Amino acid sequence: MTFDLQMVPQTFDMLHAGLVASSILLLLVTVFRKAKIVEKTVEKLVEVEKPVETIVEVERIVEVEKVVEKVVEVESKLKTADTDSALQLLSIIQQESRLIDFLSEDITGFSDEEVGAAARVIHNGGRKVLSDYLSLKPIRDENEETQITIENGFNPQEIRLTGNISGEAPFSGTLIHKGWRVDSISLPKLSENFDANILAPAEVEL
Repeated sequence: MTFDLQMVPQTFDMLHAGLVASSILLLLVTVFRKAKIVEKTVEKLVEVEKPVETIVEVERIVEVEKVVEKVVEVESKLKTADTDSALQLLSIIQQESRLIDFLSEDITGFSDEEVGAAARVIHNGGRKVLSDYLSLKPIRDENEETQITIENGFNPQEIRLTGNISGEAPFSGTLIHKGWRVDSISLPKLSENFDANILAPAEVEL
């Protein structure tokens, strides 16, 4: 039996080609399986980490909500002044006593008699406004220029201490001014289209 030696290299090349192809195929299968294992492992890790991340996020949200609640609580303690009522009262005083006209005027060139005459008009009109729309009461009942004692726990809005202040209450001092408190206020009701910023309309005589 004879062999064709020229066929040996070709057979050998095909064999090696098959081996190489099989090796590559096995390598791809192995890599693919490892990738699947890694992917599953990562998925498991992510599944394990998700609750931890969720807890952290919930804690952060709770902390933020607590801060917001504190800010809202502080803001709720601050009162907003009703500017319409203040402007309305100023408008009534202007109507009765021309207070804004007097305060806007430069009185440096006026004599004391002229200022006194204007002050009398303002006093009469302002007194009428207080009597008609406000109920006032003194904060302290003692006579002015008398010695009084300020006990501990006094309201600093009602009593303002001046002079040499040292130590803690009780304080003893001279009553300089009784102070005033508004017991009630009864201003006219405003219409829906009322513009409180107009303190006094321009007057035109025809």
